[in-house]
Amino acid sequence: MAKPTKHAPTICTILSVLAVIGIILSVILKSPLPVIFLLLPTIVYEVYRTEGESTKTSSIIILIVLILELVLIIFKIDVDLAKLLGQESQYIAGYEIPLGTLTVIGPTVMAILSVILFTRTRGVFTKWLAVNIFIGSFAIIYSLNSEAVQALLKIAIQKVLENIS
Repeated sequence: MAKPTKHAPTICTILSVLAVIGIILSVILKSPLPVIFLLLPTIVYEVYRTEGESTKTSSIIILIVLILELVLIIFKIDVDLAKLLGQESQYIAGYEIPLGTLTVIGPTVMAILSVILFTRTRGVFTKWLAVNIFIGSFAIIYSLNSEAVQALLKIAIQKVLENIS
């Protein structure tokens, strides 16, 4: 059953403002924690709003990944999977994911799942929230490793150009 939309525009606007504040603070402080904490309400609301099997699963996984990301950062746990596995990327769910540190892989997975949410959901508010999550994921990655954002953008541009050709 469709979730009520009476207050959804106001809630989504407030959540967008919180995400922007988190992004700005993360860039200024060079810490992913502000954007993680201020993106959390968006993801919780996305879990509430999604209804389809794949979209509900994607939103729940995003929430779990964000919480794990927070634990990794707070306890300063980081493993370089590229060095550990001896490869630079791995295909996951049809997407080539560049491997690196766990703290960068988490928000990369979140960004990919937010794209899945955006493309598979019909609701305008769940799409809106998915965009917030996508942008917030890149802000987390940027605050951890700005070079990783450049690598991800390069991969994204290559994929777009391959689809155009």
